[in-house]
Amino acid sequence: MASDARFVEHVCEQAGLPGALNARKMFGEYALYLDGRVVGLVCSSQLYLKPTAHGKSLLGAVAEHPPYPGARPCYRLDSEIDDPVLLKRLLTATALALPLPKPRAVKRKLKAP
Repeated sequence: MASDARFVEHVCEQAGLPGALNARKMFGEYALYLDGRVVGLVCSSQLYLKPTAHGKSLLGAVAEHPPYPGARPCYRLDSEIDDPVLLKRLLTATALALPLPKPRAVKRKLKAP
């Protein structure tokens, strides 16, 4: 089931990271990017956070579930969405724990003989 765009907007508003947090639609679902890093997914209108040690320490007991069949387990957030301070800390800590994406290779044009 595809995610509701209003839910994604709500998550982004609650996080309080305007300009830094972006959502990109992918196959009917959404990936959340913070400063260029994928920090979470929204699948079936549920928020999934990429697992990190600092995220787990902030959450304490956390439920791990795959966001879609065949995916690696992530932290599924429920009531944490309604706590803007905690949500912001979780997203920021997750982004800091993840590596920057590798730069895309520049395609070289072949010279015609």
